[in-house]
Amino acid sequence: MRVFIYIIVFFSFFDLFAQLPIMSPYAKSLGATPFLTGLVVGMYSFSNTIGNIISGFLTDKKGPFSILIIGLFATSISLFMYQGVSDPIGLLIVRFIHGLLAGLIVPAAFTYSANQTSAEKRGKSVALSGAFVGLAAILGPAFSGIMASKKDEVFVLSITGSIMLILSILSVFLLSTVSIQKKTKENASATVRDIFAESGLVKAFAGAFFLMFSQGVLAYMLPLKVLYQGYDSKTSGLLLSTFGFVAILVFILPINRLFDKVKPIKTLAFGMGLMGISMLLLGQIDTLQLLYVGMSLYGVGFAFLFPSINSLLIDSTEPTYRGKAYGYFYAFFSIGVVVGSSVTGLLKLTANGGFLLTGGLLICLSVLSILKDKKN
Repeated sequence: MRVFIYIIVFFSFFDLFAQLPIMSPYAKSLGATPFLTGLVVGMYSFSNTIGNIISGFLTDKKGPFSILIIGLFATSISLFMYQGVSDPIGLLIVRFIHGLLAGLIVPAAFTYSANQTSAEKRGKSVALSGAFVGLAAILGPAFSGIMASKKDEVFVLSITGSIMLILSILSVFLLSTVSIQKKTKENASATVRDIFAESGLVKAFAGAFFLMFSQGVLAYMLPLKVLYQGYDSKTSGLLLSTFGFVAILVFILPINRLFDKVKPIKTLAFGMGLMGISMLLLGQIDTLQLLYVGMSLYGVGFAFLFPSINSLLIDSTEPTYRGKAYGYFYAFFSIGVVVGSSVTGLLKLTANGGFLLTGGLLICLSVLSILKDKKN
């Protein structure tokens, strides 16, 4: 039932992306100060990081099936809790609970999928899962923005909670438990130190962090650049959707076979380098047409990087500790977004400055990954 796992991945990320347009207005409607509004927005990522790590440990101990069921059901309950919120502090508490429980889902889902996929097809499998992530990035904000304008923010969150509840019930019947391999002396010693000593995993974690670092910069700086040029927020949305559509095309077209034929470190370097070039381009150009070209290049780079870092993780782990690895992997995802937007904000960079800094950083990392691979 790999398709059903992809559906779970879609709605897990749909839950994340659907919050983006509505959480700040929701906090302000409850009387939150600018500081509290920022805390409300960031609290989800903070607790989600903790949830990812907990999920990884529990998935290896109990198996991905049970953690997936618990995560889906508990997340649905947390989404319904927004109905009882009446002040900013209450919202902050519910945001922490929501992020923590939602963090249980994705590491368990990807561990389940990886354990059910043969090694020679793992690249194509993670590319398809990436397509569902990209689709969620496009549909989530659009859905929540439209529905919140017609109803309210709590209605949007309740709809997502209902979907999560249905998925948790269906999972009980459609997914069978994945047996946990008996630990041998070789893989029983997969401690946290062992995981971070594995070069393939470190590369996967770094790729996840800088992928989402660039996303944080993009989410922060692109709307500012677009507004400075005299366009509205609708244009920002269309530009962000462009990268999502291009990424999905790469994920689902026959080109996805490359991820099973080419070493993941090479596709990682290519994807990260292309994302870096697109960032440099975004920092230099001023015409709307070229901005679309830059975002299209970013989409291709994203589509190469995401499957590559997942493939590196799968190739560098055994099923007995893969859940733990995925827990840290998605923790770096969550941290990357926050650090990307925060660093550029603290440095008080202009939109162009933020793009140029990030582009240069991605290209340097791309070159370093190739040089290090040649040494090994």
